[in-house]
Amino acid sequence: MKKLILFQGDSITDVARDRENPACLGMGYPSRVAGTLGVDRPNDFTFLNRGISGNRIVDIYARIKWDFINLKPDYASIYVGVNDAWHEIEWQNGVEDEKFEKIYGMMIEEVQAACPGIRLMLISPFVLEGWATKATEEQPDRWERFKTDVAAKAEAVRHVAEKYHLPLIELQPIFDAACEQAPAAHWSVDGVHPTPAGHELIKRAWLEAFEYLE
Repeated sequence: MKKLILFQGDSITDVARDRENPACLGMGYPSRVAGTLGVDRPNDFTFLNRGISGNRIVDIYARIKWDFINLKPDYASIYVGVNDAWHEIEWQNGVEDEKFEKIYGMMIEEVQAACPGIRLMLISPFVLEGWATKATEEQPDRWERFKTDVAAKAEAVRHVAEKYHLPLIELQPIFDAACEQAPAAHWSVDGVHPTPAGHELIKRAWLEAFEYLE
């Protein structure tokens, strides 16, 4: 029987997937991962994407039963954090660092208890300077806030990964290194959402981390 890989997260995982088609993986890194593993290991895995654009940690936690536990995945990756910062900067509806880490940990514990043997991988958020994140006349500190707040969420994800001994993909250093080769706009559409090249970076890091899950 093929093992199930679940991709969980926000818009960076969602990437325009068709909600009416449960098999649709969207156009981002989940589809690229499935393409590579589907060629290299065609008899080993099936794939599901349950990322939802705009989600914060509280939103993913709210749908933990329907979109996580009930699916009983063998493997799962979780990518969340940028909206917890962005929504605070934009609408004062973000999630503070301490609460973010606490709820993330609760979610991990509940998933592990309900799905014994599940193998989890965490992905910490990144941010680049782009049209959605750069300073504006109305918010001259916008870029600094994005950098600081997203870094804090990434640190919280690191704490959760360490506490539960889970593999962690830290995207900020990966994208920072990529920006030494090409401008930020080559890797991210707006400073938050990856371009096809950015999704390829995530895919490659995902596959490398996946080797430690098996």
